[in-house]
Amino acid sequence: MTRTESKFTSVEICAGAGGQALGLHQAGFRHHALIEIDKHACETLKLNVTEENGWGDCKVIPADLTKFDPAELELAEGALDLLAGGVPCPPFSAAGKQLGRDDERDLFPIMLDLVSYLKPKAVMIENVRGLLEPPKKFETYRDEIKARLRKEGYVICDWRVIEACDYGVPQLRPRAILVAMRPEFAGHYTWPDPDEIELVTVAEALAPTMKERFGDSKEGKAAFKRWHEKAAAGVAPTLVGGSKKHGGADLGPTRAKKAWLKLGVDAMGVANSPEEMKDPDRDLYSTDKQGELIGPKLTVTQAAIIQGFPAEWKFFGRKTAAYRQVGNAFPPPVARAVGEQIVAALEKGLKDPLPVEETLEREAAREVREAALFEIPGQSTLISAEPADRAGDLEGAVAR
Repeated sequence: MTRTESKFTSVEICAGAGGQALGLHQAGFRHHALIEIDKHACETLKLNVTEENGWGDCKVIPADLTKFDPAELELAEGALDLLAGGVPCPPFSAAGKQLGRDDERDLFPIMLDLVSYLKPKAVMIENVRGLLEPPKKFETYRDEIKARLRKEGYVICDWRVIEACDYGVPQLRPRAILVAMRPEFAGHYTWPDPDEIELVTVAEALAPTMKERFGDSKEGKAAFKRWHEKAAAGVAPTLVGGSKKHGGADLGPTRAKKAWLKLGVDAMGVANSPEEMKDPDRDLYSTDKQGELIGPKLTVTQAAIIQGFPAEWKFFGRKTAAYRQVGNAFPPPVARAVGEQIVAALEKGLKDPLPVEETLEREAAREVREAALFEIPGQSTLISAEPADRAGDLEGAVAR
């Protein structure tokens, strides 16, 4: 299926540099619009999401969601197949104060308002694992989000933590992903199976670009070999993009820098682009205070490869602005894996819509298993209504 032939439509909020959009595009979604507030990220999207690249007439909408009117999307109620988005993570990140709903950056309410307005067939929301781990921290807030989706006529397919390295991304990057669908589709949804995908190491991912950077000289080949032996040890730690107020172009906190060092990478900064690089050897052969060789710094392109972007994906802006987009991105291979399962459920649901009662039984059984896993005593508080009551609500939703 080529992207121009994609029959399922998508709108994405908080699109960033396009990681989730790219993965969903590869999964078979045709994007109607991508909404993003950061000006650099919007320019990045415009560079890549073009008709020439197979994205059709996808709109890039620079907008503050707190002031956005969904009528601008010009979509009829129920015409959209998927509403997706990676709402801001600072309200739930362990690196922050974890204020949750009390953080002004929390956009879950706006996401749910968009669900109510657009009534898509499926919803996918991505965030940091801090929203789910530890399980009791934001339990009440999670319950309210699920209850709101159920009130709108959706079945919760699950809310789980997915590790990016299980899906071909050479990086440890756990993300919390919520999938909810209309009842006739929800029973067909299954999560992607990580056992079918082989682990990709940093060495495998970066070998082509590192070979090019080190060059064909005897010294360059020897340096590449030394780097490759270290980088073959495993996957990278989580890239951190930081914010406009905090964080610059380096690869994360002290613990992450130490992990990068074991992989033969200097994480104290990001290498300049070839156009801006005045001294390539300084970024390739960086040393510590004692003069000992550390290894190369990554370029923005190489950091993007660690996130799962293809090397040809372009990032707008100078080094720090471009790297911040990379560090805050959602890995495209993870979005693709989940997106392909959503597509499969939509296709099956159109051919063979499941009865509401069967869908609710599956949902209830899963929620009970989740309650046992989280050691929540008694009946799971995540089930907001008895199956019989929910069936009446959902049958009305199907009729709409």
